[in-house]
Amino acid sequence: MAKVLEGLYYSESHEYVKVEGDFGFIGITDYAQNALGNVVYVDMPDVDDEVTAGEEFGAVESVKAASDLISPVSGTVVEINEDLEDQPELVNEDAYANWIIKVELSDKGDLDNLMDAAAYEEFCNK
Repeated sequence: MAKVLEGLYYSESHEYVKVEGDFGFIGITDYAQNALGNVVYVDMPDVDDEVTAGEEFGAVESVKAASDLISPVSGTVVEINEDLEDQPELVNEDAYANWIIKVELSDKGDLDNLMDAAAYEEFCNK
């Protein structure tokens, strides 16, 4: 069973958001990294790019497949995880510690459309 952390928000496309104040750290879930297999490349937006809830902001490529990253929230990218440029496999090692982008949230109401840990776990088990 994939690891699901309490206190995060989850999307049906298997991204998570960890909220700290007005900022959200977005990454892929343990379930997603498990399904993808060995991650070989993470395509990230640039700092100051806008991301929109429900729209693509990048991609994760593995030896098996490439998967679009769909933003669970809207906001402005304030930081990217530069470690992933040279070590994309960090996503496999710990998907929750290795977020992909940090955004300044433009509408915290976006979070109301996401699942909590219990709902996400149930969603993954379907």
